[in-house]
Amino acid sequence: MKLNCIIIDDEPVARKVLEEYIEDIDFMELAGKAEDPVKASTILNNTTIDLMFLDINMPRLSGIEFLRTSRSLPMTIMTTAYAEYAIEGFELDVLDYLVKPISFERFLKACHKAKDYYELQKNSRENQPGGQYNDYFFVKCDGKIEKVLYEELIYIEAMLNYIVLHTTTRKMMVYLTIKGITEKLPPTIFLKIHKSYIININKIKSINGNEIDLGHAKVVISQNLYEETMRGILKDKMIKR
Repeated sequence: MKLNCIIIDDEPVARKVLEEYIEDIDFMELAGKAEDPVKASTILNNTTIDLMFLDINMPRLSGIEFLRTSRSLPMTIMTTAYAEYAIEGFELDVLDYLVKPISFERFLKACHKAKDYYELQKNSRENQPGGQYNDYFFVKCDGKIEKVLYEELIYIEAMLNYIVLHTTTRKMMVYLTIKGITEKLPPTIFLKIHKSYIININKIKSINGNEIDLGHAKVVISQNLYEETMRGILKDKMIKR
């Protein structure tokens, strides 16, 4: 298995360094490169790209603006000389953030993270024929592939470039994005109530204003997701007079 990659960077030297790094990694394949997101769009629209190395400061359209304005993009690793954009990048669900000059060791670590994430997405499909879901999924945690049962998962918390799975027995720190795991969870059971929280609806004990009591913890519903959250929780379940 090889990951098809694209490099988007306006600096020729930076593109050359990343290209040479990719050539030295056996599970990576360079499928294209471009000096800005506008020119990269042609490659992205006509080629299957698994992983994008995206610079931030570029003319015409910055990497951050590109992520905000594009609906469907591959896994993204940001490459920049400016560390202060890291938080903003992770809020846009980038997989990793590399600060220039990028060492090969750090680049390789980021690529392994992308490979692990790709394999988990591919191998942990919850959809079975007929549109049904399994009652579990797998994640990589502490070097092992761990099985997580839906009935034991209370809520998921996003923390920068990883997530924490809070289960009935323990906490599991996993290098995944909140967006990535949301797409793999059955929406009838799990609900995103905040940019940093996904809850198991079956674990709700009570709701007090914008605070949900899950027994093991209390989490807050974000203001912009409040109406959608309440609909998702109470639909066809609220008994009225």
